[in-house]
Amino acid sequence: MTKVIGLTGGIGSGKSTVSGFLKELGAVVIDADKVGHEVFLPDTPAWHDVTAAFGQDIIAPSGEIDRKKLGEIVFNDPEALSRLNRIMHPRMYDMMQAQIEEYRRDGIAVVVVEAAILIEANWQSLVDEIWVTITPEDTVIRRLKEQRGLDEEQTKARIRSQLANDDRVKHADVVIDNNGNLDEIRAKVNGLWDKLVE
Repeated sequence: MTKVIGLTGGIGSGKSTVSGFLKELGAVVIDADKVGHEVFLPDTPAWHDVTAAFGQDIIAPSGEIDRKKLGEIVFNDPEALSRLNRIMHPRMYDMMQAQIEEYRRDGIAVVVVEAAILIEANWQSLVDEIWVTITPEDTVIRRLKEQRGLDEEQTKARIRSQLANDDRVKHADVVIDNNGNLDEIRAKVNGLWDKLVE
């Protein structure tokens, strides 16, 4: 029986760290970001829809969609973002569902769907449990400065563009408070894993 965990959380909350530990323990991870990249590949139905909606200017010389250019359009325009999501989210859902079904047939015990927008995109039906990583804002600001060179304003803009922690937690079966060091978070994940595979 395959257990499917939906792992979500805001920017800098440690989702990838948690999914990395779960992978080490034996889970198979589906990264929604990577699925999004696949949906964007040249000549796919989504590629045609996105270029029809946002124009030829977003096509890079390689033929792929220039995610940076597209990001500049949708990041500042809620209506454009919503249009993009209506194209992308159903296709990403179908691709992830197909991957999960394949892993079920292969007898994989634990599949993790790592998706920042799991709740916003209404992908809850893909998963059996929702795990949410949370981290205080000041820690996120410090982390993103160290890891990505973002200043406080840039980080706050990204945090504000996402679902608030309180709203995510309402959907959570498990909340992982990631305000400690790596050993602490590893110990939490190991404990959760032991319960999962009992």
